[in-house]
Amino acid sequence: MSIEKRTKNIAALFERHFKEKPRNISELQSHGSNRERYRLRNKHRSVIGVQNPDRAENVAFIEFCGHFLALGLPVPEVYVDDLDANIYIEEDLGDTTLFQALSQEREKGERFPRRIEDLYATVVTILPRFQIEASGSLNYDVCYPRHSFDSQSIHWDLNYFKYYFLKLAGISFDEQKLEDDFQKFSDFLLETRHDYFLYRDFQSRNIMVKNGQPFFIDFQGGRRGALQYDIASLLFDAKADLPFEARERLLTHYFEALAQYEKVDINDFIKYYYGYVLVRIMQAMGAYGFRGFYERKTHFLQSVPFAIRNLEFVLHTTELPLDIPTLTDCWQQLVRSATLRELGSAQLPLTVHIQSFSFKKGAIADETGHGGGFVFDCRSLPNPGRREQFKRRTGNDTDVIKFLEREEQVQSFLTRVRDLVSEVVENYQRKNFTQLSVAFGCTGGQHRSVYCANQLAKYLAKKEGVKVELSHGEETNWPQ
Repeated sequence: MSIEKRTKNIAALFERHFKEKPRNISELQSHGSNRERYRLRNKHRSVIGVQNPDRAENVAFIEFCGHFLALGLPVPEVYVDDLDANIYIEEDLGDTTLFQALSQEREKGERFPRRIEDLYATVVTILPRFQIEASGSLNYDVCYPRHSFDSQSIHWDLNYFKYYFLKLAGISFDEQKLEDDFQKFSDFLLETRHDYFLYRDFQSRNIMVKNGQPFFIDFQGGRRGALQYDIASLLFDAKADLPFEARERLLTHYFEALAQYEKVDINDFIKYYYGYVLVRIMQAMGAYGFRGFYERKTHFLQSVPFAIRNLEFVLHTTELPLDIPTLTDCWQQLVRSATLRELGSAQLPLTVHIQSFSFKKGAIADETGHGGGFVFDCRSLPNPGRREQFKRRTGNDTDVIKFLEREEQVQSFLTRVRDLVSEVVENYQRKNFTQLSVAFGCTGGQHRSVYCANQLAKYLAKKEGVKVELSHGEETNWPQ
């Protein structure tokens, strides 16, 4: 069907409302939605026409829009609607989403510049206005498809994840035990207060940037829910791939904004926050699986490696206060899957954790939780610590460095270490693994292991896409 025929009703609605005809109608991309969106223009105005067969969804969007506008929130104005024809016309906010603004900066070589972080900070500052200020007098009777993010809603998302991602990705599990864990997980999430407005799809593609300011769209799935869900959706938006340290700063901004509306116990908030991060990651994976694996729209699978990385981060940095072994095993299978990490064209940065330690204290623990990597024993190398002039020195000191640089055995050892680790680094980068641990041990953790760790860190820091984190386990015990 031609665009003229598909937009006949929208063009007629434009003419009835504005008393003039549109001169140009162009179709816009609808990201994973059944809605058809068009830009209608003439010399006086540019607007967006929406055609959506789901009347209930249209009613929810139009009702919420009017409510938010009345409170002065930055959302598009709906100029006119014809619900019987399943169409409406709204304000044109341009073409730049927050995700596109971020992507444009990355094309210039900047991963997360200050101006983009400031924009995100503005977004998280506005979020409590939707969640709390707008919630009191909102008409929740029009919520679509459900009035709240309750046990039923959570189970819909968890089963979406199970049937469209876990099963299609070939993850093995005991179905009854997984269902039991779903119930325990849902009960846990609903322990926290959940009668705020939940935007539902609060992510970078649903925030427009116009004249340097954010505007908010696609909240028609809104309902009652917990505060944690929406901020988790934004900060763990897979494809946006925000630096983890920036997520912490933005969460702090959110808490500061939240405090203006309601006193919230931060420790209690965090207790449930990562549970909502996980349910949001699973909901997104279900969507990627449905669109990518099931509908064969493979470009949706490009976000999977980023979602896996988010999942890996949560599993390695937090611990939920409940026992859900089968669901946890499913998450761990996803994190270990090289196949899923290699989907699409994602190139995730690799962090190499390099450490020195003393064998007197035992092998150093893997703080990343990754469990992969190397432990190199430096005790066979010439030991500067046996010489009186070096006893109060470390592998960071110039005279110790010069001593070890002159030792052929040390340099030969380092050459083999660099070759071996480089090969693994390149393999990890191809497979989109994001963590690698390398530890060097010697007798006291003061000279040889420190020197070798430093040398490998300098070498790997020159490799593209590699971030090096260096630490020395015995540093606090070195002679002063």
